[in-house]
Amino acid sequence: MTQPPMELVCPAGSLPALRAAVDNGADAVYVGLKGRTNARNFPGLNFDVNTLRRGIEYARARGTKVFMALNTYPRPEGWADSVQVVDIAAVEGVDALIVADMGLMRYAADHHPDLPLHLSVQASATSPDALDFYRERYGIRRAVLPRVLSIKQVAQVIAGCHVDVEVFGFGSLCVMVEGRCMLSSYATGESPNACGVCSPAHAVRWQETAGGREARLNGVLIDSFAPGENAGYPVVCKGRFRVRDQVFYAIEEPTSLSTLDILPELYRLGVRAIKLEGRQRSPAYVGRVTRVMREALDACHRDPQGFVPRPEWTASLNDMAEGRTHTLGAFHRAWQ
Repeated sequence: MTQPPMELVCPAGSLPALRAAVDNGADAVYVGLKGRTNARNFPGLNFDVNTLRRGIEYARARGTKVFMALNTYPRPEGWADSVQVVDIAAVEGVDALIVADMGLMRYAADHHPDLPLHLSVQASATSPDALDFYRERYGIRRAVLPRVLSIKQVAQVIAGCHVDVEVFGFGSLCVMVEGRCMLSSYATGESPNACGVCSPAHAVRWQETAGGREARLNGVLIDSFAPGENAGYPVVCKGRFRVRDQVFYAIEEPTSLSTLDILPELYRLGVRAIKLEGRQRSPAYVGRVTRVMREALDACHRDPQGFVPRPEWTASLNDMAEGRTHTLGAFHRAWQ
């Protein structure tokens, strides 16, 4: 039996972004409803029920699946809102619900057994036994792996578990184990795992000074940019800090994950889907990244052995990457 091609799963933070992803070759798009129930809780982003219906109609008419992200951990006061999202996902007929919280998985399995469940990257499941636990208890069909595993570890997970595996293929790189980061909580008092956003917009301040533009998060100076220097969104892990009289990126330099160079290896290992990060990105960004990765995946599936990334693909992705550079991140660990 021929191995099925890897799916291309693309971000859609808005209806225009969804259309851009669909029109440029996405096999599936992932969306979230407005509010704290998804991990891209920014003003102006995400869907209400009416736009969700329009998005599903647009995608389905063109053969594209729609996944819904319910990937935060609700506190007691937010439980009813999260349960409502499960109900909406079932009623509107999304192709899968991406979920992190075990209580919500239990609710979905009990009340909507026909609703396919995907394990969110926010669940931080990094072993075959963990993935099979979620499959046996809650019936998950696919798991999105955190961006902390090497290619060797990904292979071990796939070989040892009984669910489909999805990995991130391009976009903002997180150095933390997703679902366990406390940096935003430290700076703002709001957990991204419960409130749905790293560096909430209301806590972000930009200030022009004689030395340049300062970016602050809840009063904490995250970075300072010289005139003409590209200013990134203030996130604690990607800030520049003074350490022993030197100012540098103490935790992580701005760069984006790109798996162009290892697509054939991911295919050979049995990765089921390549996910693009970026529901907070513009429709133009989503359309361009989707188009490049669609071409690359099609070329990989046609000839995995002879696949070589085209220079124009690499250049296009680098143009949209943080810091205009890319890395394999944890996938490449020469010491393993």
